Amino acid sequence: MSDKIVKLRSTVKRSTAKRSTAKRKSGAAGHSRADYVKERILKAIQAGRYKPGERIRETEVAEWLDVSRTPVREALRRLESEAILTFVSWRGVVVAELDRQQVGELYAMREVLEGAAARLAARHIYDAETDLLDDLLRRADACPDKPDELARLNRQFHQTIYAAAHNRYLTQTLVQIRNAMALLQGTTYSVPGRPDTAAAEHRDILNAIRERNPDAAEAAASTHIAAAQRARLQLLMETDNSTDEDMP
Repeated sequence: MSDKIVKLRSTVKRSTAKRSTAKRKSGAAGHSRADYVKERILKAIQAGRYKPGERIRETEVAEWLDVSRTPVREALRRLESEAILTFVSWRGVVVAELDRQQVGELYAMREVLEGAAARLAARHIYDAETDLLDDLLRRADACPDKPDELARLNRQFHQTIYAAAHNRYLTQTLVQIRNAMALLQGTTYSVPGRPDTAAAEHRDILNAIRERNPDAAEAAASTHIAAAQRARLQLLMETDNSTDEDMP
């Protein structure tokens, strides 16, 4: 084989490798941008920037986040597949609305899955994860009158338990459930007395996990979610009553 042919093949291989690497990097970047857009939209829904039933326009999101429409389109597609967004033929893509039945179903799933996560965490948690849970509870104790901050710390507490369960399939399912919670406006920490009861429930969960008691951890987590559901229903009733009072 001549030297020219060898050099030509070598050049082709390098060129092909460069294109392949560039394509992978481009795909990875596109994927990360879609993840970023999805997370920002979820947080916006949770914060009330986008309310249930409100339309989300692709071009407006792209302008807001200073990204191209491609990752926005992908993020909207993912959120639609997770039932966070829904397509209405005469309006386009809108934020999904949950009725009372759906709220009950959501909390029923949380009660089972969060109990399973706490059970697994009691078996598999690392000391560093236990310390993190304890730190989150101490930080929550320091801001009893800040519902939004308590809600943020609450999410971190539960997400740490998901990670401590060390079960990727359970975690994936729980993350989807938690994403759906963004559709519920407001926080149950605004319900009078809920911050104190939630703090005690969290401490029961942590104590059971620290003692490596799977049964107690599961029971404590399930009890906590059941109490959260009652607080959510109270919040929904207060919202409904407020709406009724505003009607002429």
